[in-house]
Amino acid sequence: MDLRTLRYFITVLEAGSLSRAAGSLYIAQPALTAQIKKLEAELGAQLFDRSHAGVTPTPAGVQLYEDARRLLSDADAVRERIQRLPQGPEGSVTVALPFLLASLLMGPVLARLKQSHPRIRVFALDDLSLMVKKAMVDRRADVGLLVDAPQVEGLQCRPLVRESMYFCGQDSDGTVGRLLRQPKKAGSRRGAGAAATFSPRPEIDFGDAIAQPLVLQSRRFAIRRSVEDAAAERGLALNIAHEQDSTRVLRSLYINGAGFTFTPACALHDQPPPRPGWVVARVVRPELHRSYSLATPAGRPVEAAAQVVVDALVQQVREMIGNGTWEAEWLGGG
Repeated sequence: MDLRTLRYFITVLEAGSLSRAAGSLYIAQPALTAQIKKLEAELGAQLFDRSHAGVTPTPAGVQLYEDARRLLSDADAVRERIQRLPQGPEGSVTVALPFLLASLLMGPVLARLKQSHPRIRVFALDDLSLMVKKAMVDRRADVGLLVDAPQVEGLQCRPLVRESMYFCGQDSDGTVGRLLRQPKKAGSRRGAGAAATFSPRPEIDFGDAIAQPLVLQSRRFAIRRSVEDAAAERGLALNIAHEQDSTRVLRSLYINGAGFTFTPACALHDQPPPRPGWVVARVVRPELHRSYSLATPAGRPVEAAAQVVVDALVQQVREMIGNGTWEAEWLGGG
């Protein structure tokens, strides 16, 4: 006895005729008659009295009708409850990442997730690199992109990307232009499983770069620490013209010719349109790099919603490196 047979039985009883019921069910009358006989055999009871005028239910048929109506109603309710269950992972996921990377990455990632997983809500926590790491250690974020932190106690860290540092600013009198060199070969990046090349930018020696008037943030910021530490290792000093922690103020200063700054490749998309005297040069001798690790809490499985966000981040990063939007090297493997 299955639900389909019970529906056939109910239709026959309500129609009062096997032929009318067969017509409404779009099945042949002999097939419907066989189903009713099979049901009677299974129950060991006659369900209908048959005559030339049609069929009428026996007491057993009346009882089955009442029970079958309830069974089918319950089955429909079960189906509706199952269909109302969420399709795929759902929940809230907080992503912590540095200011500059958030500007490049989170817009397309959030748009992607809105289309593929609308039941997942993503909150971005963009901050200083040290505060990003602290948010992950304090368990205030579910997923983090850490700067130059390949291993952190309490976190599972996966190498993701390495990018070069660039020297940017308005070279009004051509002083910096005379210090630039064209690289001998095209740069390369490793994207989605294949090597690719991009048009190389000019290069500038680190020592020449830090001798120019600089617009930098304080040592609270990872870029300033990286530049200052590299200078200290070589016994050199920075020529600081302006020190401002506000990213907007800093950008306004170097765009308007108040000095030069250092910026990672992920921020190059936010540069002004090309114009005479505008310099964007990769820092060499030594090269300055900035690496990112993808971090999740250690010691426990990544929840389904968080894993969806991790996958979206990884996919977006690989696509950006592969199509040249982000001049960086993929470290994630695969």
